[in-house]
Formats: sequence, C-alpha cells, structure tokens
Amino acid sequence: MGSRVTDLGLLDPSSIRRIAAELDLKPTKQRGQNFVHDANTVRRIVGLAAVAADDVVLEIGPGLGSLTLGLLETGASVTAIEIDERLAGRLPATTRERLGDDAAGRLRVVTADALQVDALPGPEPTAVVANLPYNVSVPVLLRLLELFDGWRRGLVMVQLEVADRLVAAPGSKVYGVPSAKMAWWASAGRVGTVPPTVFWPVPNVDSGLVRIERRDPPPGDRRATFAVIDAAFAQRRKMLRSALAGLFGSSTAASAAVEAAGLDPTARGESLAVGDFAAIAAQLR
Repeated sequence: MGSRVTDLGLLDPSSIRRIAAELDLKPTKQRGQNFVHDANTVRRIVGLAAVAADDVVLEIGPGLGSLTLGLLETGASVTAIEIDERLAGRLPATTRERLGDDAAGRLRVVTADALQVDALPGPEPTAVVANLPYNVSVPVLLRLLELFDGWRRGLVMVQLEVADRLVAAPGSKVYGVPSAKMAWWASAGRVGTVPPTVFWPVPNVDSGLVRIERRDPPPGDRRATFAVIDAAFAQRRKMLRSALAGLFGSSTAASAAVEAAGLDPTARGESLAVGDFAAIAAQLR
C-alpha cells in the first residue's frame, strides 16, 4: 500500500514554521533563504510559467518545498537542486505527505550547489521555474542557460532590482552585463511583482517575476562576446575606444575594431545590443 496523504495542498505559514522547527532550520541570508508561504503566489507563478503535465521542470533552491508542490500539482516532473542537505533530505517526505506517492515519484532531488552542477539525473528539463536565491540569481541563471540547452522557457522570481536588470534594453539606466548576457540566450520580460509579505523570513525588498523565452544567439563566439561585454561595462561611463583598449591592446586598436563592426568608437556600452557586442568580438584576433 502507498503512504496516506496526511495534509493535501500547498504549504501555509504554519506548516512552513513547523517543518523549519523540525529541521532546526534558521534561514540564512548567506544562502538567500526566504521561503514562500502563500499558496496564491505559488499558483500564480506556476500559471505564468504555463507548466503542463508533460514538462520536466528544473527548480533551483526549492527550500521547504512551497513552489515544488505547486509544480508537482500540475502533473509535471520536477528536478530540484538544493544545497542544504537538511532541506534536500526533507523534500521527498514533504511531497509525499502533501500530495501523495505519485507526486513524490515525479520528484528528483539533487543535493548540490547549483553553481557546481554540470549534469542532471533523468530527462533533460523542458522548463526552469525557480525562486532563485537573491545572492547568486544572475550567475545561476546564466549557467543554466549555458549548460542545459533543452529548456526553451522559464519563469524565475528574483530581487526586483535584479529583475529590472535582466530585462533592461539598450539605453536604459539599468542596462548592463546581466541584460546583455541574458539577451545572448533569450528574450526576457518582467511579468509581475511579489511583495515581501509572502515570504518567511520577510525580506526588505520586493521581488520580480521574469519570463524567459530562449532564442537563437547572434552570430559569433559567445566567450569573446562576453569578454567584450565585461570590458565595456567595467567602466560604463567610458567610450568604447577607451573601455575596450585593454582587450584590444590599445585605444587605437579598439577604435578600429569598433569601426570595423560598423559602430561608433565614441559610443558607450550601454547603447549597444548584444549583436553589436558580438560584431565587435568578431574583430578579436
């Protein structure tokens, strides 16, 4: 006989605190641990992500399982990467208690740092849906885009300021390295905000929901393009001919490279789209 479902549904504030107390868990800022305790928020995220029963969803930092349960409710399979061994160990039991054996059988838990994982068990993910830890959200997201090219769409919850940077267009005050590198892989748009009150502990910032649609990258070499992006924004107020001087060997060489790409050497990186950076990178020898 399968185990009995003792408490159907998603986690609420009392169950969040009960499981945390059982684990003697004290959430830490170092790991960006803020757990969603509002079922409406979870279902809103799952709905915006358009998760279906045939999806294999990759989730980063499932924590106590709030979003994991919402994803599994759809009938989808979930591969969850969790760095905290106590949380990773408890997640299958939480799933079985709340949703039953069938849901627990569609969950795979990987106990690891998402920045170190380079392979996943089971089928390749078709989507990424995650409440990303604030302190590592951008590097984790870019790594997932680089390593696992089977997923075509995603929806992530990040600090609102980070959300704005990820979706910024050239010319925006917050356009920078995260914006340009995200644009290499995918189009991204902000599709909602989430107040601090739905988390435990309550963070001191709002969160943003970012929808990601993967697309083909521009022509060119990604590593070289990212090197140009990094150099252009390391001194974002400098003109390209100065900001890229170190990369090309001199200001004169940088000017020539930018001109060869059909761009103005006196422009600044904040005005360039990712295809422009790729065109400049093509001049590197």
